[in-house]
Amino acid sequence: MRRCPVAGICRPRLSLPVSVTRARAHRKYSVHIQQKKASPAQPQAPSTNDSYLTTTSSAPIPPARPDPYALVAPQLKELRETLLNLLGSSHPSLTEIAKYYFLHPSKQLRPLLVLLFSQATNGLGSGWYLKKWAAECEGAGGRAEELDRPLTRADVLNDWNPNMPDHTASFQTSFSLQPPRPPHRPPLPPPFPPALHVPTVVSPLALLPTQIRLAQIVEMIHVASLLHDDVIDKSPLRRGAPSAPAAFGNKLSVLAGDFLLGRTSAALSRLGESEVVELIASVIANLVEGEVLQLKSVHAEELGISGLSPKVGQENWNLYLQKTYLKTASLMAKGARAAVVLGGCKEGEVWKEVAYAYGRNLGIAFQLVDDILDYEEGDVTLGKPGGADLQLGLATGPALFAWEEYPEMGPLIKRKFEQPGDVELVCQASCMTR
Repeated sequence: MRRCPVAGICRPRLSLPVSVTRARAHRKYSVHIQQKKASPAQPQAPSTNDSYLTTTSSAPIPPARPDPYALVAPQLKELRETLLNLLGSSHPSLTEIAKYYFLHPSKQLRPLLVLLFSQATNGLGSGWYLKKWAAECEGAGGRAEELDRPLTRADVLNDWNPNMPDHTASFQTSFSLQPPRPPHRPPLPPPFPPALHVPTVVSPLALLPTQIRLAQIVEMIHVASLLHDDVIDKSPLRRGAPSAPAAFGNKLSVLAGDFLLGRTSAALSRLGESEVVELIASVIANLVEGEVLQLKSVHAEELGISGLSPKVGQENWNLYLQKTYLKTASLMAKGARAAVVLGGCKEGEVWKEVAYAYGRNLGIAFQLVDDILDYEEGDVTLGKPGGADLQLGLATGPALFAWEEYPEMGPLIKRKFEQPGDVELVCQASCMTR
């Protein structure tokens, strides 16, 4: 018999799944090896052949891992400064709240991923020479100053940005028809037979203006999702400061999130790459789908939608991973793939497939770790309330692991941790499991 940490219930030892048993065995083996390495060396009999003797002092010291942020630090700094220019509005209060989260320290993981994949793959795609030419040739649409120019007349868009007075206009009571302008004829690119292309990363490493703008776009979409999430979750903190709903109210927070999505859509259209527009537009749909999936698991009855009956096992894990992909990993995966496409990678070339797979796996892993920290860390470490998911009734990765090991947690999860002491019991059980 052993005592379960949940409500002090005693039960016989459970037989764990094979995958869990293997994982535990691997962890115990790893701990044993670490302890063995840390213990003082034991005297051994001298070898008969001195050539086989080695000393720990002669072992090479592995090089320190490079700091990924240091690799693109100047670009990240410029990106953050110029991004604020995109957020100007004819309503000062809307501008203030749109900039609010950008003015607080953040990890900037999503733009970092875009910039690193851009540097790592520029030159590998067969269309790189065209992208590089467009970034250098006036009129080709890829120069930094051209990305701020609207594709439509400013007085038709009526999207005033005081930071860009030369390219935007405000609403006027009268509208005058103008004679059609002659069609714009972009300059012709230099001839370069694709057969001569040899995949080689450019040296020195380079970033295109379109890729830097993409990094800004993915960060703007991420912040828009935070504004909406904090309203839905009634979160009081974000990035160590009062959340936007706490500081400005729910209505302005929702409107500011919509405003950011509108500005990202316009910026996205000017990148000149249809596949990138499709990728990033689908991210916005994924974010909504992921939020609905999360709402179904907690508020199905009050919202009048078909809910999910939580059951321990693989089905519940699949739903959790699907929600994690939609809400977190989709933006990282598609942002990384879009960066490689903007570098000239075409259909059938493996680089954009690798970028998507890396971003997908990194995004899921990132959220898994974030869910663990939600159980173990406090407000100071997270910059948001600890235990927030449990307070909302959400069963994330740690709770699902604990449920497999302690079936007694089932009723707590099904009642969404509503009773006093439920959250504390789940935290205790989750921290004692794998």
